[in-house]
Amino acid sequence: MSMKRDIPTFLLYVFSFFLLWEWLRPVNQLTDTGNMGIFIIFLIISFTASFLNLKVIWQSILMLILILFSIHHLHYEEGMLNISWFSSFIMDCTDNIRSLVGGQWYDLTNEFRTLLFFILLGLMVYLIHYWILRKQRIFIFFFLTLVYVTVLDTFTAYNAKTAIIRTVVSGFAVMGMLTYYRIIQKERVHYDTALIRRWMIPLAVMIAVSILVGIAAPKAAPIWPDPVPYLTAKNDKADPSSEEAGPHRIGYSTDDTALGGPFVGDDQAVFTYEGNGETYWKMETKDMYTGKGWIASGSTFLPFKKGDLVPIYSIPDEVETITETARVNLDGSYKFNNVMYPAGVTRVLTIQPSKQDTNEFLVDGNNEKISFVTSSQQPVVPQLFTVEFDVPKYKASELVKTTSFPAEMNRAFYEKYTMLPVNLPPRVKELTEEITKGKTNWYDKAKAVEAYFGNTGYSYDQKNAAVPGEKDDYVDQFLFDTKRGYCDNFSTSMAVMLRTIGIPTRWVKGYTGGESHSSSKEGSAKQFYEVTNNNAHSWVEVFFPNLGWVPFEPTVGFSNEVTIHNDVKDDSTISNQPVTSPSVNKTQEEKKEPAEPKKDLSQSNGVKTMLSTVKLYWVRLLFITLLLAGIAGLLYRLRGRLAPYGILFFYKFMKKDENIGSAYLILLGQLDRYGLKRKENQTLRSYACYIDTFYSTREMTRLTARYEQYLYHQTLPKGTWEETRELWENLIKKTIA
Repeated sequence: MSMKRDIPTFLLYVFSFFLLWEWLRPVNQLTDTGNMGIFIIFLIISFTASFLNLKVIWQSILMLILILFSIHHLHYEEGMLNISWFSSFIMDCTDNIRSLVGGQWYDLTNEFRTLLFFILLGLMVYLIHYWILRKQRIFIFFFLTLVYVTVLDTFTAYNAKTAIIRTVVSGFAVMGMLTYYRIIQKERVHYDTALIRRWMIPLAVMIAVSILVGIAAPKAAPIWPDPVPYLTAKNDKADPSSEEAGPHRIGYSTDDTALGGPFVGDDQAVFTYEGNGETYWKMETKDMYTGKGWIASGSTFLPFKKGDLVPIYSIPDEVETITETARVNLDGSYKFNNVMYPAGVTRVLTIQPSKQDTNEFLVDGNNEKISFVTSSQQPVVPQLFTVEFDVPKYKASELVKTTSFPAEMNRAFYEKYTMLPVNLPPRVKELTEEITKGKTNWYDKAKAVEAYFGNTGYSYDQKNAAVPGEKDDYVDQFLFDTKRGYCDNFSTSMAVMLRTIGIPTRWVKGYTGGESHSSSKEGSAKQFYEVTNNNAHSWVEVFFPNLGWVPFEPTVGFSNEVTIHNDVKDDSTISNQPVTSPSVNKTQEEKKEPAEPKKDLSQSNGVKTMLSTVKLYWVRLLFITLLLAGIAGLLYRLRGRLAPYGILFFYKFMKKDENIGSAYLILLGQLDRYGLKRKENQTLRSYACYIDTFYSTREMTRLTARYEQYLYHQTLPKGTWEETRELWENLIKKTIA
């Protein structure tokens, strides 16, 4: 019994359209896809044609016209009736099909991607039409839609709170109406408007009450901020009873003895600053790598007053610099012992607290921690202070000067910053030598290692970062086993790799530049930036005897570019370096092609990197999802034809005579699915005669006699199943339509 083309059926199509629409809503937010209105119109017209039950040929012609019109509107400027655009489109499709066959997904053009997207939408409309009219079941699609929106809500920036409500309303409405139609069909009841109303009104009330109760009911706060770290942490090698076994909350910490493990994001503000541009903020450096993390080899404290030159290694006088200032305002909820400062800091000027005459600073010359000590001798950070710092402008000719350990360099200093654990796996050095092969100076070698991570399959991931086992080296595990991690993995690896080939390095911790909000004052050139826990970061500094400590940024998705004056001609490495002001966190594509500065991504860059991946692979993921759904629907529809082949294959290897019992029951079920139903209280012999009459054979009667013998006596002559299996197989094959 087919459903009528009435108001309830129309509502079925409307709610089904809303379910499918939920698959398209996130596209605008998570990808660069535009003109979504065209796809929505295509869906509306497709559902309307399906509801009106137009013949397949007319539906196909209508869909083809819509698709061609939309592709022309989106991608071509010639007139619709101009045959040249159509010829160009056909040639484009031919080339793209070759790319598909060759597995070259990245070479697909936008025109062909649009065509594929329309085809997928058309397939989904057909499947929904099939589920509604033929099967009168839509639970699978409803369930997949719920999973789809909840996964996007959990792992992307898409907010699915209202989407879940819309999906539940549409899904329950469609399932309720389809249940009504199935009952009417099964009981063979004549239905009219009054009967429909008596069913639909309670259904609508039930859905409305359920939604309202769900919204109004008190909800417990989530136990875990993000489920992924807790799930992945169970697979880490750390001791489960240890505090380090679970995910950590992101942010700056002083203990780096055991690196690794997942992080939970935290966007709480730490401090704000006003300056002429973004800059990295240092908190400390560390010089001794242990195989599991970093420690400081010692401490040497030096005092200095506000306004004095900070007694840490400064930029050599030979390097041209620009003096800048930044005004820092610390969030009152944080109590730091160390002052944050930009690289190249020269002076620290406190503004608060007001009584500063007796106050002084302490700097640890070994790890460059700066502490502000009050009259009570307690190290704190003033809530408001100003820092003065120099921004270097390096010359390319100076960067490439150092080719080996120079005689004028202090040997103890050099050994301190090239020291490595004795049990570091030798393949770390072998990999570094391979990467830097052909490079003659320290700078080119450092740039080669820095670029290596962005070109060889390493990915930024806060959730799936491994914890090294007892016998694992942190760097070796990341370089050769996991290749997934965050800034600590990338920066530590680069520092250790350069040390293996004799280049002095140190590990730096602090914050990236934060997010710009607005100018600090009207008409002022300075900008206002907010730095959160998500901006906690680590990077590398390489020591050049003639230039001092130069920062490098190996973490995928981040870039701490320095200003370089290109005064070297015909040098492939230097000539390709961007000559810009210091900036942070440009993507890899932006490094290749200069563009306007973008806001930094912070250590929450892992989530945003995932969003970039979603944008890049959106069409492919949607294509695969819908293709699998189409294949599943097709297999379900053809199960009556495919099932007999599986049954025959399974019983081909059965040898025991007792198998006749289960085989006969399976045959009864298959005949029932085929449409040869056994009536109530009909004996097996009577039913066998009915089957034999239908097929003009005596096979069912003979098989039934053997089955009854087994059923009543529980014994059969040896070899009975071998003799009767041919009868059973012939009957099974007759059900293959």
